[in-house]
This record gives sequence, C-alpha cells and structure tokens, in this order.
Amino acid sequence: MNNNYMGQTIFPGQPLFSNNTPVPDQQTAQTITPMLPLEQSYIENILRLNKGKKIRVHMTFPDSNEFRDREFSGIIEQAGRDHIIISEPGSGKWELLLMIYVDFITFDEPINYSEEFIPKD
Repeated sequence: MNNNYMGQTIFPGQPLFSNNTPVPDQQTAQTITPMLPLEQSYIENILRLNKGKKIRVHMTFPDSNEFRDREFSGIIEQAGRDHIIISEPGSGKWELLLMIYVDFITFDEPINYSEEFIPKD
C-alpha cells in the first residue's frame, strides 16, 4: 500500500519536497554524503577536525562502583553526536565511548579548531 502525502501517491525511495528541496526518506538518505557542519563548535565537530590525534577521554559512570571514574587513551578514529571511537595502536583494541559519560578530553598537542566556530562581533 502506498502512502498518500498531500493528495499525491508516494512510492518508496521517492523523496518528499519541502520548499522545493527534496527531503529524503530512509532509502534515499543512504545516498547522501554527510557533511561536517562547521558553523557550530559541537564537540563531535572539534573531534572530527582532530581525527588521528592521540587523546585521553576522562569519563564518569555514576551507576558503577567498579568503573566509577575512568580514563581512556587512544587515537581518534571517528566521532558522532553521541559517541567517540578511539583505537589503541599498541594493543589493537578499539573502544566506542558514549558522550553522555565524558567529563573532559585532553590532548598532548595543539587542537585543530575552525575559524568558523569563533563568533563574529
């Protein structure tokens, strides 16, 4: 059964339009290349600009007695809105860390930061 949107039959994979701009559904969204939004200094954007650098991620897990406060060390592989993926070259271990538990992140070298993040007066 086809969905009906504003009196028009919509077929799977066919984008909807909003202000003459196609709005992708789940099938067409896979073909769109994600872009790094440089207009805001979100943590994930800063981490993406520093991909490949070694970091220490300081985290607190409030519901755990065994792993209450932990520090994770590794190379930034990927960063998303809610996670960081780091690798430890010495051990070959990769870790997926949830941003919700991050207290702060330290670098041993200068941090790449975009001029676009600096507010214009």
